[in-house]
Amino acid sequence: MATAAAIPLSVAASGIGAGMPPTTAPTADATAARKTAQDFEGFFLSQVFDTMFSGLGADTMFGGGNGETIYRSLLLQEYSKVASSSGSIGIADAVQREILQAQEAK
Repeated sequence: MATAAAIPLSVAASGIGAGMPPTTAPTADATAARKTAQDFEGFFLSQVFDTMFSGLGADTMFGGGNGETIYRSLLLQEYSKVASSSGSIGIADAVQREILQAQEAK
């Protein structure tokens, strides 16, 4: 089991993989809003991928087992990071727009 010191600060602060959405701090900075939006999209996609892959059994060709169960969640987190950073999904764009609009309204 990983200790808090072994988890990178950016992952620990974002909440990715911890079963909770990333925390956000109010900011009018478009760069920070973009990062927060991408973190949210990554979290959302990790939940979607987890649900998508939950019905798949272990691959019998390579043995499956507990190792595959453990590493599948890490693989799905990486899938969600790549999909989020590519910008092809579009959730981050909408979230960033809403963050900036909400901050302008205050």
